[in-house]
Amino acid sequence: MKLTKEIQTKFSKLGISSWSELALIIPHSFEDFRLHTTLQTHKSQLIDATVESVFRSANSIQITFFAHNFGHSVIGVLFRPKPYMMHQFKVGDRDYYFGMIECNQGSCSMSMPRKITAVGAITPKYKSALRNDVMLRFITNNLSHKNLASEGLTDKVIFEVLKLHFPSEEQLVSSELNEETLNALKYIELHSFMKILAGKRRYFKASKSKVASYTKWLQTLPFALTDEQLKAIEDIKDDFKKDMSAKRMIVGDVGSGKTMVIIASALMMMPSKSILMAPTTILAKQLFEEAEKFLPVAKSVLVTSKTKKNDLEKYNFIIGTHALLYRELPQADLVMVDEQHRFGTQQRNMLEKLVSDGENKPHFLQFSATPIPRTLAMIETANIDVSLITTTPFIKDITSCVIHKKDFSTLLIQIKNEIALGNQVLLVYPLVEQSDTIEYQSIEEAKFYWQKNFNNVYVTHGKDKEKEQVLLDFREKGDILIATTVVEVGISLPRLSTVVIVGAERLGLSTLHQLRGRVSRTGLKGYCYLFTNKKNSNRLDEFVKITSGFDIANLDLKYRKSGDLLRGSTQSGSQFKWISLVDDEKIVQEVKRDLGI
Repeated sequence: MKLTKEIQTKFSKLGISSWSELALIIPHSFEDFRLHTTLQTHKSQLIDATVESVFRSANSIQITFFAHNFGHSVIGVLFRPKPYMMHQFKVGDRDYYFGMIECNQGSCSMSMPRKITAVGAITPKYKSALRNDVMLRFITNNLSHKNLASEGLTDKVIFEVLKLHFPSEEQLVSSELNEETLNALKYIELHSFMKILAGKRRYFKASKSKVASYTKWLQTLPFALTDEQLKAIEDIKDDFKKDMSAKRMIVGDVGSGKTMVIIASALMMMPSKSILMAPTTILAKQLFEEAEKFLPVAKSVLVTSKTKKNDLEKYNFIIGTHALLYRELPQADLVMVDEQHRFGTQQRNMLEKLVSDGENKPHFLQFSATPIPRTLAMIETANIDVSLITTTPFIKDITSCVIHKKDFSTLLIQIKNEIALGNQVLLVYPLVEQSDTIEYQSIEEAKFYWQKNFNNVYVTHGKDKEKEQVLLDFREKGDILIATTVVEVGISLPRLSTVVIVGAERLGLSTLHQLRGRVSRTGLKGYCYLFTNKKNSNRLDEFVKITSGFDIANLDLKYRKSGDLLRGSTQSGSQFKWISLVDDEKIVQEVKRDLGI
């Protein structure tokens, strides 16, 4: 059905673009315009009444009705009446009136009575950008089985949602939604959202659709890849074979081995060129060193802001920071972005455009170390292919616990023991400088104690221009690193065994998990201490029992509502109204199946 200009205008006012979305604007309450013979107090009811008298005062009108359906009088009261109300009540007129009825000591009153024409109906009331009567007419005239079915909704779902907008006279209107109706609303919300997401996906011809074998390379590695690493590599291999350029996100927990997937991807693209962009010089350098070590057949090069400009044409694996965006780059058939959330969409698109060959596009892979709920990953597949790496190459042995001020002396002993073993300790503080509003020490306040009592103490934070050098120096020579969450992603610290997070309750669970993931990277026994002034925190108590980042992501959702991706204009922090990313995986699978995604 082609939308008329009037319908498009109303859609625009309501902030929607489909009949499905209109169906989701459900009534917040109902008015029962059926005529009853039994009076119910403290409830809005309809009366079939004759006006017996009208008395006007400065701020009110008092009307005496004889209610024929009850067989006695009811006093109607209009407070601060508008001029048009004066003419609605004429002595001797018999009509239908509706309002809230209260009875006290044998007399009954009706507040704010109004004339009703839709007698016998249960009428929905809406909270929307349209006036209720306009909204009611719009829905009555347009929200039909035919219109909803035209958007691909199933008969069962349509039946359930139409019951909300067109309740039958026999139906008792409950303030609670039953499970079938609730599931129908979830289905429609997700169906509508995933259709929008799928519509945003663009397909381009790939600049290359051949793939080199990686099986011999696997045999050269000094370790075996996990099943999930191999599955991700196979997903990418299948992408590279297609004529359409790949658009895939690989999400792996901290230490899950995404680097080997990156290297395998560059190998499969050889002899064509691959470009990899990382958010920091340290991370780019680490990835370059790994490529040199595990992919010696590739001619790799590192590009940072300090690298002299050189001819990149002779290399087939170019690794760098955002400095790549300001270089003359050769045409590449594979573009990869590591820690993709650290770059804006604009930066990622710029890199892709820089190396595109006319209408043909390179394959595009994004890597993220921030696990997302499995359900969200399934939803995302409407717009981008997703591979999850939920396991790690080795089991991390990290003991996590919540500590308080009274535990400080025990913590000191633990820190001294770890340093004596040649291990390193990370202390994460919430602030760089002192604050009147936050009851924890800042880095500037705390560093004097640690520098006085320990050797080889290094300090850095987000605004520190030398932070990358400080991290490198600490890796080689340090015992204790004092920092903000700047170390959440990035540098590999093989000797780091202990992290202490001060004011842990102030951080999101995903951030806590990222910080915890800095320790025990090489199989060391690890420790994560969450220091808090709060006596109790269920959130932190649950966190210390969970090790999987994907389970942490679900726990995070439980404590702070899920981010919503609808329309792209809605920011994180708002949420799906009906869908729960924790509980509704089954409905997601159903919608994906019905949409053929």
